[in-house]
Amino acid sequence: MGFVIAATGLRAEAHIAARSRGVRAVSGGGNTARLEERIRQLVGQGGKAIISFGVAAGLAPQYSAGACLIGGEVVCGGVSYSADPGWSASIKQLICGADLVKVAGVDRPLARAFEKQDLHRASGASAADMESHVVARIAAELALPFAVLRVIADPAERELPQAALAGMRAEGRIAVGPVLAALACSPGQLPGLIGLAVEAGRARSALFRCSDLLGPHLGFSDLG
Repeated sequence: MGFVIAATGLRAEAHIAARSRGVRAVSGGGNTARLEERIRQLVGQGGKAIISFGVAAGLAPQYSAGACLIGGEVVCGGVSYSADPGWSASIKQLICGADLVKVAGVDRPLARAFEKQDLHRASGASAADMESHVVARIAAELALPFAVLRVIADPAERELPQAALAGMRAEGRIAVGPVLAALACSPGQLPGLIGLAVEAGRARSALFRCSDLLGPHLGFSDLG
C-alpha cells in the first residue's frame, strides 16, 4: 500500500512523526542535499506522499509558541507550490484550531527578529522552515501529493541566541557541549536561551498532540 514520508529538520521531530502507522521519517538537520537524497530514496522504496513536519519560525506576530499551522502554499525564491488540498483539509478537520497559511522555505535559520519581519512583509508567509520548500519541489517534480504541518517554536519577536545555533548538527541532533561552550563565552545569552527552551517545549508538546490527532499516515486518507 505504500507509506507517507515525513521530512523533518531535527531527529526528535522525526521520532514524533514515525509514531504514526504508515509513516517513515527522515531528518535533514539543515542539510538540503542530505534531505533530498533521503526523500528520493524513500520514494523509490514505496513512498506515496510527503509531509513537511516539525517546528517552524514564526513570521506573523499573532502566532505564539505551540501554534499549529497547515501550509496550504509554500513559497521560496519567487516560486510558489500548492499543497494537496484534500490532505490539507483533512489535517485541518482533525486538528481543531490549526490555521491554513502560507509557509516560506529558507536555507538557514532566521536568528534575528527583523529577518522574520522582513520575510513576512516580502512574502506574506506566516511561518518559515528549512524543509518545506525541499518537500514541495520534489513532490512537484515527481507528481506526488504533499502537505505541510508546522508548529511555531520561536515566535516572530524571538531572537535566536548564537549558543542555540552552535548546537545544531547536520544529522538533525542537538549537541549540548557546543551550546554550553558558547554560553560560557557569552553568559548574557542565558535569558534568551531559557526563553527559547520554554517555547521549544511548548512546540514539542504540540507536535505530539498533532501526531496523535492525525493518526495513521498523518492524515493522508488515500492510503486507507
